[in-house]
Amino acid sequence: MQSDAKIRTEYGTDSSPQSPGCSLRHFACEQNLLSRPDGSASFLQGVAEKSRERLIRNTCEAVVLGALHPRTSITIVLQVISDAGSLMACCLNATCMALVDAGVPMQALFCGVTCALDSDGTLVLDPTAKQEKEARAVLTFALDSVDQKLLMSTTKGLYSNAELQQCLAAAQAASQHVFRFYRESLQRRYSKS
Repeated sequence: MQSDAKIRTEYGTDSSPQSPGCSLRHFACEQNLLSRPDGSASFLQGVAEKSRERLIRNTCEAVVLGALHPRTSITIVLQVISDAGSLMACCLNATCMALVDAGVPMQALFCGVTCALDSDGTLVLDPTAKQEKEARAVLTFALDSVDQKLLMSTTKGLYSNAELQQCLAAAQAASQHVFRFYRESLQRRYSKS
């Protein structure tokens, strides 16, 4: 990497809803990591590949304004360095930040939020790998920044319709904290430029 390349690490602070048991771990984000791509980002949250790729692609296609750049290809490369839980949500967040870093026009930003339901129905936001393994159900949602509209969901396990709605509502509330982190991260990055 060139010596004048700017690498920024941003850490989220107080990024968790105030309900007991419903909290998000701290975020960390580095942008402009790679020297050749137009945009790159590393998104850390806490400490089925083809299916995951398809879900991320569908989410991107829902928000990227591809008609503005016909005959243009966008390649997104995600490399999982560690899985501390909530992997799909972390991949969605890294993808969004990389698209922003590349200047890709989008109708809205998007984020991923994972919820887990334990055996007695207790909701846990941003579960760790251990919490996911012990959970009765794990649900991940991709939400847009404008209306918190559901762009994508993937689920594993057993849950009722009421629990699904409860998890979606919790994810929509948590998405505001993720989007605030995005804004703060970008403000810090561009205010130092």
